[in-house]
Amino acid sequence: MRTQCNQECFEFHPLSGREGRGRFDGGALSSDAGGLLLREVEQRTGIMGQFAACFTDHGNPERLEPTVKELIAQRVYALALGYADRNDHDPLRGDPVLAEKRDPSGESRARERDQGKALAGKRTLNRLELTGKEVSEEERYQKMALEEAAGDRRLGELFLQAHQEPPQAIVLDLDATDDPVHGNQEGRFFHGYYGHDCDLPRYIFCGDFLLCARLRPSNIEASTGSREELERIVGQIRQAWPEVQITLRGDAGFCREELMGWGEQNRVDDVLGLAKNERRKAAIAPELQEAAAE
Repeated sequence: MRTQCNQECFEFHPLSGREGRGRFDGGALSSDAGGLLLREVEQRTGIMGQFAACFTDHGNPERLEPTVKELIAQRVYALALGYADRNDHDPLRGDPVLAEKRDPSGESRARERDQGKALAGKRTLNRLELTGKEVSEEERYQKMALEEAAGDRRLGELFLQAHQEPPQAIVLDLDATDDPVHGNQEGRFFHGYYGHDCDLPRYIFCGDFLLCARLRPSNIEASTGSREELERIVGQIRQAWPEVQITLRGDAGFCREELMGWGEQNRVDDVLGLAKNERRKAAIAPELQEAAAE
């Protein structure tokens, strides 16, 4: 005997004089509609479309579904909405709002070709994120390769595009921070300052603009490789803005002769911290008291 459940509405006890009803006709719902604002930003800037152009898909063109641009858009929107892991995308596949935002180009593909189709799952996203620098003919799945140099240049181009006129002066902030790792991940090392196993990515910002993000192991100094990154970034900026005044800012981890000497030779000022010790603190005791009073 088959049970038939035809009830469409449940009545609950009133609350503060208001009726309480439970129904099942709410339709397709999403808790992430705020992400539509991100899509509006993409419509005006084309950031993700420009970044997607830095990838080469070595797969069969007749079977490229979804595209690199769609996968990047899905991943970026999810990260912005708080879904940090690829595993999060499996339960998100049926989200109606995210599905509509997958194609950042503004075209009607979400309504025409993709109507009723789910978002990419974690295994499909692996094709994008686990592809190595070199793609061999024997590789079956991971064939979406990023040209790192093109990605680096794109960050600088987006920074330059955001300014209608060259600024008189800019400040480049250098920083390195811990990215904790768990389990037996490749390249993990214990970092004494942070007190746990981690990576040590390097970041270079100019205000709110990201100019460099480089994942690195933590068994190196914070400043390692910074001069090469600055040569690339400063060269790109000076090519567009030859007269701009540039200042480097960083903590004591970047106070190294290699960086300061390079800056003196290339018209780049610096404001870098010095590591504390008792002799230095005693030497600047009046200045420290004055700063505390201010």
